[in-house]
Amino acid sequence: MEPTLQSTEAIAKFRQLIEDVNICMFTTKDDHGDLFSRPMATVSIDEEGNAWFFTNEFSEKIQDVSSDNTVYLIYSHPGKNVYVTVKGTCTIVLDKKKIQELWNPILKAWFPAGTDDPKLCLVKVVTEDAHYWNSNSNKMIVYFKMLKAIANREQYKLGETGKLSLK
Repeated sequence: MEPTLQSTEAIAKFRQLIEDVNICMFTTKDDHGDLFSRPMATVSIDEEGNAWFFTNEFSEKIQDVSSDNTVYLIYSHPGKNVYVTVKGTCTIVLDKKKIQELWNPILKAWFPAGTDDPKLCLVKVVTEDAHYWNSNSNKMIVYFKMLKAIANREQYKLGETGKLSLK
């Protein structure tokens, strides 16, 4: 049975797991209930475990979350064998002070007008639950452990897995 980390400990684990990943597949439901995923860069994970993203206020993802604000964030770092899936609810944040606080100059590639871009907004995902898989090993070690499991006729164990209760 996988462990469930609660609150502060869960938020710290979540932040630690995704600090090197940064990009997630941000998944929403459209008006017909169909799922749609797109890559998004996580700007910040705050002290409460909320995930923050910049986007265009008039984008399709904003239309999707207007009808169903439940989203799924799927992080994957195959090189480090770290995988995290998160369920949460999101809101659109137009607060210029918060936008300036989280702004990074690299975002000018998408928003050339910077923080003055009239379409720029933040998406705040209030994270609820997450599941993670973390073997924290390089590919050669993983391969060796798989061969060892085969040789010993055992089931290969990926490594550390668990559930994070982020509320």
